[in-house]
Amino acid sequence: MNQRYLRLSLGTRAENAATKTVNEIELVLIDGKESDRWVALRRVLPENTFRFLAWIVGWDDRPAPVELAATWADLVREYSAQFQRKILQGDRSDATWRRYKLSCETFAEFLAERGMSKLSDISRRVVEEFKVHRLAAILKRKHSCGGSGLHLDVAILHAVFAFAIDVELLVGKNNPVRFEKYPGKKSKGGAQPFTYEELTQLRRAAGQDLLAFLFLRHTGLRGFDATDTRWSELDLRDQMLCRVTHKRQKPVWIPLHPELLFALEAACAERHPLPADHVLLNPETGRPMSRPRLYERIKAMGERAGVTRTRLRRFRDTLAVDMLLKGASLYDVAKTSGNTIAVVEEHYAPYVKELRERTRRIIESTEGIEKPAADCTFFAHPPEIKGKVQ
Repeated sequence: MNQRYLRLSLGTRAENAATKTVNEIELVLIDGKESDRWVALRRVLPENTFRFLAWIVGWDDRPAPVELAATWADLVREYSAQFQRKILQGDRSDATWRRYKLSCETFAEFLAERGMSKLSDISRRVVEEFKVHRLAAILKRKHSCGGSGLHLDVAILHAVFAFAIDVELLVGKNNPVRFEKYPGKKSKGGAQPFTYEELTQLRRAAGQDLLAFLFLRHTGLRGFDATDTRWSELDLRDQMLCRVTHKRQKPVWIPLHPELLFALEAACAERHPLPADHVLLNPETGRPMSRPRLYERIKAMGERAGVTRTRLRRFRDTLAVDMLLKGASLYDVAKTSGNTIAVVEEHYAPYVKELRERTRRIIESTEGIEKPAADCTFFAHPPEIKGKVQ
């Protein structure tokens, strides 16, 4: 070029191959750096020769930076596919995904209101604005529980953005969602079991929902587990319920209380259900009971009975506390409820007055090491000591 000759190695001694390569080089140099032959030429030339020719025309094999165009919808689509795979593997449940999907849709609505869609535009400031927006919406509800549901939304979004960074949908940025605390940890209210009087009132006001009341009362299952229970999971002959919980994927074996067993046998004789049929049905439609509908019917039952704070969770607390008061161990309660012993001990023992009083009665009992013999006198008060203590 410029009336100058170049002497470079072609990496071959074959005349035909060398001639062909020289012709290819001439065409590439004529087209310059815009030629699409550079990649093919690189495969046949020695590295030093190729680099020198590329330097002459200014060709660079490094790709130009591409603008991050991934959107929130793209991320949710990818995350959903990964989550569905985990569901098929048994690591997650459909109920968990429904909660994750709700948080993702809520965040999508927030972004749409602000005209945002690209992941690269979502900063930590945007997420903090979402927290304020979401908390205000939660506190408008009648049973907002102080806005504790926000912690779950934040934890879900943190997991979704962590996935985006892992699969390189979000490059060169840290997770915009700052993880605050684990949702559902260390409830300040503790266990809130129903009292004997409240259970009596609810039983009288149950009406068409008597089976649902007895099922919740004597199994302590979470709402979704209760509504999803099938007849195949019940063994009326051995009087046992066995299922794998959705939340923790733990198998539970729950003996059927005689009162519940009688109601189940009556329902079985009336319906003649198939093994795959749901146990709890909506009395008004005859269709399987959904968790939201069960919540509404239980809440209405409480209003009829004059019992405040009638929630599904209280039935779970009631069974656990009832078992502990009857002498069950923490292990028994954990296996029945599908929890760990640590969770049972933390959630129930510190808050239930009856458990503390039971411990007091045990300590104050005259049985034990110092059980008085028949010929001994038990002093209710310390004996009077005469004289001065030296």
